[in-house]
Amino acid sequence: KFSFYISFYELYLGLLYDLLNNRNKLMALEDKNQKVQIYGLTEKLVESPNEMKSIIDFANRVRTTHNTVTNETSSRSHAVCNFIIKTHNHNIEKEYAKLSLVDLAGSERATETQSNDKNRLAEGADINKSLLALKECIRALDARKKGNTDNHVPFRNSKLTLVLRDSFLGNADLCKIIMISCISPSNHSANHTINTLRYSMRLKEKIPIGNHNNNVNTFGKPIGTKKNNIINLTKNKNLSKSPNIKR
Repeated sequence: KFSFYISFYELYLGLLYDLLNNRNKLMALEDKNQKVQIYGLTEKLVESPNEMKSIIDFANRVRTTHNTVTNETSSRSHAVCNFIIKTHNHNIEKEYAKLSLVDLAGSERATETQSNDKNRLAEGADINKSLLALKECIRALDARKKGNTDNHVPFRNSKLTLVLRDSFLGNADLCKIIMISCISPSNHSANHTINTLRYSMRLKEKIPIGNHNNNVNTFGKPIGTKKNNIINLTKNKNLSKSPNIKR
């Protein structure tokens, strides 16, 4: 027997809030197995697609957003939505599979938001700090893949990278990371577009870095043996020649 659960929380100014339980504060701590756990996080049992959609809509409504010059409903936090499938065997419940959808929120410059509100500036600075920390982790993981096994991966530099750590370090045959990038063809957003594509390029393959297990058969063919690249940027070598993007 399988059960389907959903949880939803946000990371706002370095703190975690449960979006399905009155925005209660949460704590990200390591358990005895060195796995990062979100203590106090609510997991709601879901029994239908409509119920799942209703829960997601509710969480999005209570998530922290504010009006800025560039976006009327700008996300002012990172958000993590988890879908968990659990099995039941002799009254023992065990996690079978997990899918995490992470909204990284977009980086922004204070000059672009044209806001003197200290709260908006603090939110933007915190988002940028987290994204920089994630970039450094990706860079360090890439260095490890190239043979520099002593290279330190700074997951503790932000709450965002800490809660995502196990996704990067999980078993490479069972874990898959996909980045969906939002870009714009306009000249005004050229720098953001190029930076986003470069960001995605580092993630598109060879991550996570956990040990491979050639005997895994739980999900049929190991995910790690599939050669399809979800994000294919190799055809964009002539990106700088695009009429809509200037370097």
